[in-house]
Amino acid sequence: MKRTSALRNRIVAAAAVAALLLIAPLPAHATSKEIIEMQSQMQQLLDSVQRLQSTMDKGFAVLQNLAQQTADNATQMNAAVTALQKNLAAQNEANNTKLDTSSGQVQSLNDSVDELKARINKLDKSIQDLQTQLQNIQNPSQAPAAGSAAPAAGAGSPAPVPAASAVQAPPLKETFQAGVRDYNAAKYEVAGGEFQDVIQYYPADDLAGTAQFYVGEIAYRQKSYENAVKAYNAVLEGFPGNSKAPAAQLHKGLAQLQMDQKQAGINELRSLIKRHPQTPEAAQAHAKLTALGVKVTPAH
Repeated sequence: MKRTSALRNRIVAAAAVAALLLIAPLPAHATSKEIIEMQSQMQQLLDSVQRLQSTMDKGFAVLQNLAQQTADNATQMNAAVTALQKNLAAQNEANNTKLDTSSGQVQSLNDSVDELKARINKLDKSIQDLQTQLQNIQNPSQAPAAGSAAPAAGAGSPAPVPAASAVQAPPLKETFQAGVRDYNAAKYEVAGGEFQDVIQYYPADDLAGTAQFYVGEIAYRQKSYENAVKAYNAVLEGFPGNSKAPAAQLHKGLAQLQMDQKQAGINELRSLIKRHPQTPEAAQAHAKLTALGVKVTPAH
């Protein structure tokens, strides 16, 4: 811009000099033809200067317009980038919320399935008991043999009385079913006690592994993430073939992330995808890692 202004000043100065030459007195010996020719040349010079001045003014206006457009575009670009950043942040937050909601819905569905299985098992037991009663009614000849033992027992010493210190184990399926029902009703203290009974009295049964999983779920919902991880480890180590093993590993990884153990949580979710690639839990783990910006191989 400074160079353009300086050039303009030089052109104006040249035009002024030319004008002075036009009006300056000519020598007496100059002929009229030379005067006319000189005046014509000076007029041409003035016309050229005016055209150049006009061209420079137009070019300067174009430059100003381009500079203003560039500034406006830069402002719009900054605004667009800022809006995009806000939009991406909002989408990430929404995805994390949806993931947590979906995880809770899947867990509730699994809980309902477990409760339904428990009810079916109880119904099967009732049917078996009913069939046994019907068989006894249809075959009454077997009843005296069973009843004849009673007088023999009474003829001798009195029937032994169970020791007061003996503790009777609660029924397995009914206790587990009650725990699931109380867990779904958010009665965590009651449900925790019922699940602990299953673990204590039936440690080798597969339902003990499922009960152990629910103990971890109760701790997770109460935000006691360290205890939740311990319970999930008990499932993964003691009952690796349990149907709740994928969910236990998923929630263990999420609990570690909640405790700011980011790398451990990422490793656990990756291990889940590798060990159980066909499960819904693997899909949830993949979505969580993607939300964290971690590149993973899709589950197949």
